[in-house]
Amino acid sequence: MASKQPIGYNCCIAGVLLLLLASVAALVAVAVIQDTWRFKDYSSEYGIVIDSGSSRSNIYLYKWPGEKENETGVVTEQMNCRVAGNGISEMKVDKEKGAKSMAAFKVCIKNITEAIPAEKRNTTTLFLGATAGMRLLQGLDEQRSSEIMEDVREYLSSLPFVFQNASIISGQEEGLYGWITVNYLMGNLLEKNTWNKYVRPQGEKTVGSMDLGGASTQIAFAVQSNLSGPDYLPVKLYGYPYNVYTHSFLCYGKHEAGRMILDKVVRESSDPNYIPNPCYPKGYNITLGASYIYDTQCNEKPNDYNPDQQLFFVGTGNSDKCLSMVKRIFDFQTCSSTQCSFNGVEQPPVTGDFMAYAGFFYTSSAIGLEGTFDLEQFKASCTKFCEEKWTVLKEEKPFISEKYLRTYCVSSHYVFTLLADGYKFDKETWKNINFQKEVKDTNIGWSLGYMLSLSNMIPSEVKEILPMTDPLFAGLIFLFSALIIITVVLVFIFLIRTCY
Repeated sequence: MASKQPIGYNCCIAGVLLLLLASVAALVAVAVIQDTWRFKDYSSEYGIVIDSGSSRSNIYLYKWPGEKENETGVVTEQMNCRVAGNGISEMKVDKEKGAKSMAAFKVCIKNITEAIPAEKRNTTTLFLGATAGMRLLQGLDEQRSSEIMEDVREYLSSLPFVFQNASIISGQEEGLYGWITVNYLMGNLLEKNTWNKYVRPQGEKTVGSMDLGGASTQIAFAVQSNLSGPDYLPVKLYGYPYNVYTHSFLCYGKHEAGRMILDKVVRESSDPNYIPNPCYPKGYNITLGASYIYDTQCNEKPNDYNPDQQLFFVGTGNSDKCLSMVKRIFDFQTCSSTQCSFNGVEQPPVTGDFMAYAGFFYTSSAIGLEGTFDLEQFKASCTKFCEEKWTVLKEEKPFISEKYLRTYCVSSHYVFTLLADGYKFDKETWKNINFQKEVKDTNIGWSLGYMLSLSNMIPSEVKEILPMTDPLFAGLIFLFSALIIITVVLVFIFLIRTCY
């Protein structure tokens, strides 16, 4: 029995020492975890962007976590409210229509407001960007343009948000922000890795952007960093630089281009009471006031112009003649650079994939094509649509209102000419164009890119979150400190007994 006592003492001493080491390790671990595992809880931020286009306004609500990913916020669309009625450029013309437009505006603002948590409304930023419709009006009637913008600013500043600005954005900005939107939604600027962290995608591949509005059209795509000029814009997103070529063509939106083509049709006819229009379907006739065609900066008024004159158009559905009319609004000859698109505008060769949205999508969809397809297929669909009788078109496409249905022959030829002859897409590069309305259930347009850029400048509320609450942290520190003290006392007792 005597021989077992030293073994028992040794086991006890070893156990106590093990407990001591474990307690010290636990105490250190608790302290380290509390200090290094703390993280910042960023509150969600909200922003509203009002896209006031030439034909309508859309109000978008965006949300993003306050934490920045390499200087830019990760933004998602929460809501999109389409304002009923015309664009703001039509205000101050008809008081009744203006009042209806403002009432519709207020309905959308009410819906957007209700979608924002009450405690976040007074920190939600609000912006309005007016595009080509107001750019045209500004050149035509600067006083009316200023009055409209002043009325809009007065109304928006009365809302329970942080009103930042209401301005007429440039065509270049519209094109650049559209490019940012497309590439953000497609995950070309940012993606999550295996560790749930946002990183730059491999390959740094981006997609070109083509937007067709009512009064202007924009093209934008990334180019080599060494290219420079008035249409080349350097931009930094998520900590990485890009060099983007972007150009906007005012008057070459779907609606304004249509009016320029109508002017060519009118000038070919000697009788205003019978004007054959090869771009209208057979069997479709309409009377339009001269002001509908010429009350715009995009058309030069005839010498004998009378805004009240009535013009009677008779649809002849001649696809080839319509295409010829469309080509007449472009200048493909003038160019002082290595390569131009049209009207003497420099443009580098198109490369890579492109997303065509807004009017591009609606036009291709109307003639039965969406997504990707080849050039010849698009051209054949244009011809088939243009040479179909009006009665057949109405039967086949009852979901398209007659107001728009009559325009898709000319707009399809316009899109074909713009892309093939203007931007120089050939049979091979055309296959890289994707005609889409949305990406990941989010509308494609300049407003999201605008908010992405602005989110870098908007401060966020930050709350530091510790891995353990203060009572838990204090309790664990007390527990393991007590265990250390107890084990030290026990070690001391065993040492005394062993020595004496």
